[in-house]
Amino acid sequence: MRRLFIYFSVLSFFVVQPNASAAASFDTLARQAYMIDLTTGAVLLEKDAHSKMPPASMSKLMTAYLLFERLKNGSISMEDTLPISSNASRKGGSKMFLRDGERVKVEDLIRGIVIQSGNDACIAIAEGLAGSEEAFAEMMNAKAKEIGLENSNFTNATGWPDPEHYMTAADLVKLAQRLFEDFPEYYHFYSERQFSFNKITQRNRNPTLGVIEGADGMKTGYTRASGYGLTASAERDERRLIMVVNGLDSSQARAAEAERLMNWGFGFFKIHELIQAGETVETAELWLGQKRTVPLVLKEDLRVTLPKSSKAKLKVVVRYEGPVKAPVYKGEKLGTLVVSAPGIETIERQLFVAETVERLGPAGRVIETLGALVSGAGR
Repeated sequence: MRRLFIYFSVLSFFVVQPNASAAASFDTLARQAYMIDLTTGAVLLEKDAHSKMPPASMSKLMTAYLLFERLKNGSISMEDTLPISSNASRKGGSKMFLRDGERVKVEDLIRGIVIQSGNDACIAIAEGLAGSEEAFAEMMNAKAKEIGLENSNFTNATGWPDPEHYMTAADLVKLAQRLFEDFPEYYHFYSERQFSFNKITQRNRNPTLGVIEGADGMKTGYTRASGYGLTASAERDERRLIMVVNGLDSSQARAAEAERLMNWGFGFFKIHELIQAGETVETAELWLGQKRTVPLVLKEDLRVTLPKSSKAKLKVVVRYEGPVKAPVYKGEKLGTLVVSAPGIETIERQLFVAETVERLGPAGRVIETLGALVSGAGR
């Protein structure tokens, strides 16, 4: 096993990865918290992020996801109207004040869910897409499994309190990420500040909008059991952070903690470009090839999110079994790049052959084999 050790002596930092010790070093008043740098996937903050919790209205992100999916595949349109049942219009909690028997455009219902957190709008969508809220909850659970939410269960479209309706902070971040990545054409709804319907104007409940630089989503939540929660997203300098906090004591505490944590995430960390896609990381030795070496490369850029003030040295190791017998072909997996530093989880990336190298002809193989034997005999 060959190992090439590369030290980036000009850099001094820790790499932050899921479950790394650095991800738990900054405290928060929230009962549950999770923050990622979407650009690199690094976990910046984690507190009880994989435990079940009542998501309250933050679970409306899944209701929106299923609606956006229908819009994208063309089975429903923004201009379509859906009937409002008495079940929807009578629902308590936050409302967009729908009236029994009226028909409402899908686009208005989206704003009712996203901006006004309307329970009535969620039920109207659930009944319109699945026939009943119970059937829609089954769709929510199927989609949760499909997109990899590991510890979530939905019993309704609104986040109404139910012991069997739960999510985790980590699952909420993943759901928010999928919403942003899968439906960029609809994401703008989350940054709209207010919406008027039936002559009633309500402001977006997200406390980060207009307060935190770059904030543009996503959803608040509150029940007695959950406390005050928020799924938030913001972008600065080509970095996007997604954060969930839950279990705060008041809307004021939620707003203050969201601002503090987001500013910390952007201010304390920085993205470093370590290796570019296609850049030669190592040259692997070949045996019986028309060339004696072949470059090994990454297929994607290697970027890591790092605390600005870290002092540990980063170590990069290339591992492959060599010399490698020719032929080798462009794009073939050949070796592993391992990035590590004290106290952090190791990052591993596959290395690939950069160019095809054919095997020597019969005469060349004989000459190289004899040369190896002579060289070996002289040692």
